[in-house]
Amino acid sequence: MADRRDVRVSDGDREAAVAHLLAAVDEGRLSLDEYNDRMSRAYASVTFGDLDKLFVDLPSAPATTPTVTATQTKAPVVATGALPRWLKVVWIAWAAKVALNLVIWVLLSFTERELIYFWPMWVIIPPGLVLLAVSYAVTASKRSARS
Repeated sequence: MADRRDVRVSDGDREAAVAHLLAAVDEGRLSLDEYNDRMSRAYASVTFGDLDKLFVDLPSAPATTPTVTATQTKAPVVATGALPRWLKVVWIAWAAKVALNLVIWVLLSFTERELIYFWPMWVIIPPGLVLLAVSYAVTASKRSARS
């Protein structure tokens, strides 16, 4: 029989590995750069040995996942709507970009002594809508995973 490390992984195994990596990001164990690097290596993995290399410095299971035995019952999960840390960082970066562009627009309007065309809307609205959609998708997937 072949050693487990030499057995080929399935797409489901790769997805489970990426989910474990994302949990490590949410726990603050990995930075976004480390996550992106390991995620690309996870999708390129061929064997379990390749996947195992991604988790050498991480706990075997996410710390936030409680183990439920047969004698325990799961308590109802309360939806807090909290976003993962990486998404909060992206929202903060977007807000900083919005603030900077608004300040520049106000200063330009002030120097022209009239309100100029509101060009910041093109910097604010499209990325904001994309970020809103991503936030909704992440919270919806968290809700469906809990139920």
